[in-house]
Amino acid sequence: MTPGLIEPGPALEPDRITRYSRQLMLPGFGETAQRRLAASRVLVIGAGGLGSALVPALAGAGVGTIGIVDDDLVELSNLHRQLSHGVADIGRAKVDSLAETVRAIDPACTVHRHRERAVAANLPGLLADYDLLVDGSDNFATRYLANDTAELAGKPLVWGSILRFHGQVGIAWKGHGPTFRDLFPAPPPADEALSCELGGVLPSLCTAIGSLMATEVVKLITGVGEPLLGRVLFYDALTARTREIAYAVDETREELTGLDDYEVLCGTAPDPGASISAAELLRRRRAGERMLLLDVREAEEAALRRIPGGSLLPVGRIDAGEGPETALPVVVYCEKDPRSRRAAAALRERGFDAVHVVGGIRSYVEIGGEVVGDADRQTDTSAARGEGVPA
Repeated sequence: MTPGLIEPGPALEPDRITRYSRQLMLPGFGETAQRRLAASRVLVIGAGGLGSALVPALAGAGVGTIGIVDDDLVELSNLHRQLSHGVADIGRAKVDSLAETVRAIDPACTVHRHRERAVAANLPGLLADYDLLVDGSDNFATRYLANDTAELAGKPLVWGSILRFHGQVGIAWKGHGPTFRDLFPAPPPADEALSCELGGVLPSLCTAIGSLMATEVVKLITGVGEPLLGRVLFYDALTARTREIAYAVDETREELTGLDDYEVLCGTAPDPGASISAAELLRRRRAGERMLLLDVREAEEAALRRIPGGSLLPVGRIDAGEGPETALPVVVYCEKDPRSRRAAAALRERGFDAVHVVGGIRSYVEIGGEVVGDADRQTDTSAARGEGVPA
């Protein structure tokens, strides 16, 4: 148990006692903890999957001031998991939509909308006005930036991450326990770090991990319970199991003296225009968009299963200088994606508008995309109906 992070604010008014009556009766909580929440100022990075889950939870719990940092707009593809946004919000700034959600929960909660991307140039200045930082971002560059900014400011960071069916939650607080860099000293290579767009995410995972993050924030502010210091919690939604990994301060790590160039630290991020998801390919085909679909595997592989309507040009021939004769956008795929990534990059260097499909034909089959070939009779016919195929 840690002491409450925030000094209690004024005594609660009668209507606030009514609002929080079920919370006030919790063992070890009481009015003092609620007054700490009311006086607290929490800065949240991200108004997407995690942010749209944890920010309303913080507002409902009684956090007095919440800052939201995000420069994104609401899109249709957000709505299956970002439950604070609705159809009417499409095209709006996420910070505006999320602030409106908070206002509907508790008009007395102050929300500061920072419609900008969190970067090294602005995050330290923003955090100076808050007591605690919460990172609900979706990329490693921002995660390391959040850790370093909080460490230099001497303030706690609650972080969470989600991808596919798995999530993680932890706390970084220099001087009170280890930090994110003690757990993950170096980021993974940029081309191995999937985003939710390309890797997918179970929508309920956002609310599960977001709620756990909000709980850790409440515990830190009030001093109730045992926060996740020196422990990271892993949640597997497919098996409904959790596990913890304990970790300690790395005494050999160099002292942090300033912020880094996080794009360099995490590697040059893949060009967002260089790849598409299998779902995006399926959408384009269903919409009848014109493209050249290029299979860069060998002929015997393509004979087993292929996406109909495409052309075959093995990657070795592209490496040797060959290319398709087309002015259309080129969508390149292979079995998984290593060869198609290489082929698409080579074609772009020669002036083609080329992208590769992340996960290749395997991912396309998994989402129910139609394939044809000699293997159809045994495997891919059922896959085209969305029943999946063997790995």
